[in-house]
Amino acid sequence: MADAKREIERKYESDDSGLPDLTGVGGVAAVLDKGLVELDATYYDTADERLAAASLTLRRRTGGSDAGWHLKFPVAPGVRDEIRAPLSDTVPEEIGALVRSRVRDAELVPLVRLRSARDVRHLVSADGTLLAEASVDAVTAERLTGGGGAAQWTEIEVELADDGDPAFLDLVEKRLRKAGVRPSASPSKLARALEQTATQQAAGRRRRKNEPAPPQTAGDHVLAYLRAQRDALVELDPAVRRDVPDSVHRMRVATRRARSTLRSFGSVLDRAVTDPVGAELKWLAGELGLDRDQEVMAERLTAALDALPSDLVAGPVHERLTAWAEDRHGGAHARVTGVLDSRRYLTLLDTLDALLTEPPLRKAAGKQPEKVLAKAVDEDLATLSALIEQAIATPPGENRDIAVHEARKKAKRTRYAAEAATPALGAPARSLTRGMKSLTTLLGDHQDSVMTRLTLRELSAVAHAAGESTFTYGVLYGREEGRAAQAEAELPGLWREIGSAASG
Repeated sequence: MADAKREIERKYESDDSGLPDLTGVGGVAAVLDKGLVELDATYYDTADERLAAASLTLRRRTGGSDAGWHLKFPVAPGVRDEIRAPLSDTVPEEIGALVRSRVRDAELVPLVRLRSARDVRHLVSADGTLLAEASVDAVTAERLTGGGGAAQWTEIEVELADDGDPAFLDLVEKRLRKAGVRPSASPSKLARALEQTATQQAAGRRRRKNEPAPPQTAGDHVLAYLRAQRDALVELDPAVRRDVPDSVHRMRVATRRARSTLRSFGSVLDRAVTDPVGAELKWLAGELGLDRDQEVMAERLTAALDALPSDLVAGPVHERLTAWAEDRHGGAHARVTGVLDSRRYLTLLDTLDALLTEPPLRKAAGKQPEKVLAKAVDEDLATLSALIEQAIATPPGENRDIAVHEARKKAKRTRYAAEAATPALGAPARSLTRGMKSLTTLLGDHQDSVMTRLTLRELSAVAHAAGESTFTYGVLYGREEGRAAQAEAELPGLWREIGSAASG
């Protein structure tokens, strides 16, 4: 099975002088010589280097204490999450799944071989605690495909010990700079190897990929926003598989943003072509929602239960809620993972790629963005206004709940349209986005209350059948009714405020 580790390290250029003395830096009491280690790593990627383009590295390495397969995801400069799996001849399935959103049906092939003679030092405190590992690596890189060449260099690497304070690396860097050592220009060995061993054709292709043209027309702006959502889906896929907190929610939002963009900007992109894509995005959002909705409900119920005085908690409510949440989450996560492995999902990603490569542009796409995008946003806002007024006028009860929910969905679409238009429209779109965010938060709390009450009725029925008290479920239900009523009471005032800001 694969396991995960957060890696925090910095790389520096090195000359023949090697590693400066780091004794005394940030509590370093001793620098221990751990000897020379021979490392041999083969890096895998698609022929068109999709992983490298996303700053992902996948390698099979022998030598050292962590021989095996390593997949690294960038988190921040100098920070990566490393997924490890035992040594095998082929890419482990659990590793391959984490890059599937990028690789799709392409083959992972050996791309670069890096052999390093690593001279290791441990930086330890007075009580022997490891603070960091510093090494001088003599690297030989060999391009295995594409007719590339070879390269050699020496670098210094300082990796923070597990649970160490990143500020320690700042102190080490200060000492290194004082000794004339400078940070590496490349973020990783692989990046440097690809640059130094690439053919001229490959190097030119990589530069072109990294130089997107700034948006000019209405179509450019819509496609830039849609491209960002496609990228978010691909980037969040492995996080969802790893069950990273909030990843399902963020992936679902990206899916909804993409679908809303296709619907709101029908004057730019031909909906005869994009509506089928929107239908698939709706399907994906629904599948992701099975996990996300349960997660939101569990958090809401847990917080509400924790806030009750002890004399209002009767029976094993905590235990039943915990068991319900864990059971639902386990099943939902397995289902979501299955969706991400499905042909339907991978086809959707391919379809989005094709849509962005050859977009079905309409005449308005080539016009200046200000009028085209503003008109689309105004149309969404007008429809939303009618839905809000209808919700306010509907008597409290199930019909109002439905009306509020319909207004919430339109408010989200209006928010996403304003987001897409912001680079072109500036402050007015930013202001509208803020207003829509406040509105969707209010309406979202109302909808969460509706769904939470349904869950409370289910839990209460199960508790009753088991001979347990249902008193606490009734208390929670009443409080949820109060929260929904409060949201309904606040809606007219908030809507007037948003309208005043929009007209101003």
